[in-house]
Amino acid sequence: MKADAELFFGTLLLGICGFLGYLSLQLGQVELGSDSYPVYADFITAGGLQDGAVIELAGVEIGRVERVRLADYKARVTLKIRNDIALHEDTQAAIKTKGLIGERYVVITPGYSSATIAPGGTIDRTVEPVDIQQLIGEFIFGNVGSSQTPEQTTENGQDRQNGGESTDLWSLGLDESL
Repeated sequence: MKADAELFFGTLLLGICGFLGYLSLQLGQVELGSDSYPVYADFITAGGLQDGAVIELAGVEIGRVERVRLADYKARVTLKIRNDIALHEDTQAAIKTKGLIGERYVVITPGYSSATIAPGGTIDRTVEPVDIQQLIGEFIFGNVGSSQTPEQTTENGQDRQNGGESTDLWSLGLDESL
């Protein structure tokens, strides 16, 4: 009788431990299989992007950020994309923020090229994250449009976002109080 009770409670304890282990893997979003492939994206700044961040395409999760590291003075982000998702060569990756001060995640905008990115390939088109603190500071101190960050301007003074010389409101003849 005593052996039967010990066997029952031992089996129950193993079942509970197994369930808790499964639950922790699911909540921690740990992948045990290899149903995804790596793709790299280089950003001038990672802007707070963390390992394990969500990767979305059309608002649907298609993978996770595996690793963010420094390579050649850029943030090299390793993206793990689901095997059933094929990324075209002209795909674009952008770092976005959920809400005003929420977590960072990667948004993939699909391309239309007939060629696809092979596993281990690189997404060439990337968009840098917006620095909310800098924008708020410029707005408060009335410097909106009058300063360029190093991320927005190339070495020769060209404005990367607009493809031309960087301008401010004063040079356009606009009043900064607008």
